Amino acid sequence: MKIGIYGQHIDSQSIEYLQSFFSLLDRKEIEHATYAPFADKIQGLWSDFPASGRYLNTSELSALSVDYMITLGGDGTILSCVAFLENSDIPILGINLGRLGFLASTEMRFTEQAISVLQDKTYKVSERSLLEVKTDPDLFGPSSFALNDFTLHKRDTSSMVIIKASVDGEYLNTYWADGLIIATPTGSTGYSLSCGGPILFPRSGNLVMTPIAPHNLNVRPIVVPDSSEITLEIEGRSRQFLATLDSRSKTIGDQHEIRVKKSSGSAKLIQLPETTFSGTLRQKMGWGTDIRNF
Repeated sequence: MKIGIYGQHIDSQSIEYLQSFFSLLDRKEIEHATYAPFADKIQGLWSDFPASGRYLNTSELSALSVDYMITLGGDGTILSCVAFLENSDIPILGINLGRLGFLASTEMRFTEQAISVLQDKTYKVSERSLLEVKTDPDLFGPSSFALNDFTLHKRDTSSMVIIKASVDGEYLNTYWADGLIIATPTGSTGYSLSCGGPILFPRSGNLVMTPIAPHNLNVRPIVVPDSSEITLEIEGRSRQFLATLDSRSKTIGDQHEIRVKKSSGSAKLIQLPETTFSGTLRQKMGWGTDIRNF
């Protein structure tokens, strides 16, 4: 078995865990290669970091023929890894070094169990839909997809924006707001949720359109089939707006034509056998607990 290790940020508090993590891989004789910028950050805090294999880009990773990717971090690390893989079919296991972790749902204390599950191939794969965004002029290039969401947002402290939205060519609504989120079921537990959007189950086959601080109080999030194509037109006083695909952001003008739809590709997230979406929700959201006892 060969795994790729991907991460973005590291702090001194995580070094002890990383030492035990790499020791575990070596003890189980598992080949591994680490994303080079992440390896450099580790080595800056851990001078004896083993000189294992490294990769810098997708081409180098493909040449290694890894079976799995393991991300070390939080949900943002998984989002970055999905973009890095560029629609690859390599399954991803997220080990949570952060706080909430809806996507990176494997806690550090279950690391050895997770590695054994990979070796025994007793894991489950949750296939997650991606968003594909096309803009004219082009903004995001070949990585024009997102696991969580696409957003249009005002810049800085400028006045609210006006976004005209159509679904499958039929005019739906004009949003006077700070912005608009279009989220996948995976992204429904992220930014959209914080703006009052509903939680969607991963296989629900829908997208959710959630306004950000709408001026009209009768405007609410709406769920549409993921077979739909959503087109957006934006205008406002500033003439410059912010468009984001997960963790990537670009400045966009009102001359851009924007089309959003479900991508033909998907992300494959590895889950431990006993892990379920409902169980993760209960754990992370504190559901099913009688708070009157606290």
